[in-house]
Amino acid sequence: MIATTPNLPYYAVIFTSVRTEIDENYEKMAERMIELAQLQKGFLGVESARNDIGITVSYWDRLESISNWKHNLEHTEAREKGRKLWYKKFTVRICKVERVYDFETEL
Repeated sequence: MIATTPNLPYYAVIFTSVRTEIDENYEKMAERMIELAQLQKGFLGVESARNDIGITVSYWDRLESISNWKHNLEHTEAREKGRKLWYKKFTVRICKVERVYDFETEL
């Protein structure tokens, strides 16, 4: 599902990853991280897809909200587990969204 975001500007955190073969509760943790992020002040929405690489984009109202999310204890524990078990490689990019274009059809 495409996230509905507010008036500009806002911020996007783009998490791109390559997984290991280890699945040990990965889906459960991913679902928990989305649930937890939704409770954070400043969270605006999330979009995620996975094929050969995974891309998750979360949207935030300000940089301070992103920093607070990064330092959330449960999120920190999940990141550490990800480094040890689930990811071969990942990249995090933080961007300021200044322009948005939309398209939707009723087909």
